[in-house]
Amino acid sequence: MKRKTLAVSLSAILAASMLFGCGSNSKSGDTKSSSDNGSASASAADASNAGSDASGSGIQYDGDDVTITYWHTHGDSEEEVLVDTIIPEFEKQYPNIHVDAVRMPYDGLMQQIITSLSSGTGPDLMRMDIIWVPELAEMGALAAVDDLEGFADLKDNLYEGPLSTNYYNGKYYGLPLNTNCLSGVYSKTMMEELNIDSIPTTYDEVVALKDKLGPDQYLIACEGANSWAMAPLFHSLGGVYTNEDYTKASGYINSEDSVKALETIVEWYDEGIIGPCFTGGKPDAANGLYDGNYLFSYQGPWFFTNDDEENLAKVEVGLLPAGKAGSLTVNGGEDLVMFESSDKKEASWVFAMFLMSEFSQTAQAVGGGHLIPTVKTIAESEEVQAVPNMSTYIEQLEGAVSRTPSPAWEKISDKLSVAFQSAVLHEDTAQSALDKIAPELDALLAGEAS
Repeated sequence: MKRKTLAVSLSAILAASMLFGCGSNSKSGDTKSSSDNGSASASAADASNAGSDASGSGIQYDGDDVTITYWHTHGDSEEEVLVDTIIPEFEKQYPNIHVDAVRMPYDGLMQQIITSLSSGTGPDLMRMDIIWVPELAEMGALAAVDDLEGFADLKDNLYEGPLSTNYYNGKYYGLPLNTNCLSGVYSKTMMEELNIDSIPTTYDEVVALKDKLGPDQYLIACEGANSWAMAPLFHSLGGVYTNEDYTKASGYINSEDSVKALETIVEWYDEGIIGPCFTGGKPDAANGLYDGNYLFSYQGPWFFTNDDEENLAKVEVGLLPAGKAGSLTVNGGEDLVMFESSDKKEASWVFAMFLMSEFSQTAQAVGGGHLIPTVKTIAESEEVQAVPNMSTYIEQLEGAVSRTPSPAWEKISDKLSVAFQSAVLHEDTAQSALDKIAPELDALLAGEAS
């Protein structure tokens, strides 16, 4: 596939985005989770005590006085930590670099990025949804970071899943700023009513409880038959989207294991093991957990920052049950990227590396919605591990499956969601639904319109 110039690529993608929109549900899983965190249990003042030695990135900057523009999608409490704690410390350590942090709305943001780059008004650095990195890298809009100061050493200390979301066509085009995943949130009321003392460790143990269910009780709350919400269950049961190189879907999305995984999910929904929130019914996952209608749901760490203590006392976090392939989950989060069009890359990289430092990563974890650090030594520190529920999510990350790193991910996700929904609603069989989309996914992975 011939490499287009940036201007041509931007124009083409902009035109396509106007025709098809930016997508909605298929990409909202991770970014909405971090931008809608609500009030965090730790304040910005608490965060300022994190990493109080204020250790920076270790990179020197001897350039001219400069202001870099940094776009982000932080929620209220996350932004408070960024603006009141992280940036002041950075500008104290690097008085020649000033940061203009601009909070951007998520809806329509991809189109706004493309428009700004086309007009030369884009940011220097951005915290963006991990699913957009391959698309913008393929367009030539992002600067590769492989050879930049400090990257090689940092790379060895990053979790592989989050790091891989920055990899495209042989190069890295960003840094994993923060990560998240879905783990299990279990109803204490339901566990008591089912007379179980500990969280089930396998799906077989979960399904064995179905005969104990009372009226309006279900075991699993999965919030939608789509590629984000279903991913932990589908992958744990042995389903895969593509081969390991992300180049082929045929023989993988419609393999015997993938078909069996989807058939099992459909069967569990029909039998009332998976509850009505799967197809938009009531009770919703949160209220169902609180009221004892669901045994567990797939939730991110933001779940514990969005409600009051009385309700949260009714649930507990735990690892997801294991299926044929293990206790797997889906990887979410945001990456830091620099734009090729920026003339302030040196200063932008200094700030990017500071955001990856012990001071910044710890501050983001302790305050600001409990963002999970991507630097292993920081995530495993006593201070971060002491954050409520953090240790469980970090352990769950060991089974995190990245969404297909392809410029066409949003279209791939849409097709997966349509296939899943058609099977769940018995509009098609699992085998037929997955057979239909396999060649369409192949075309998208190959860079062909479909």
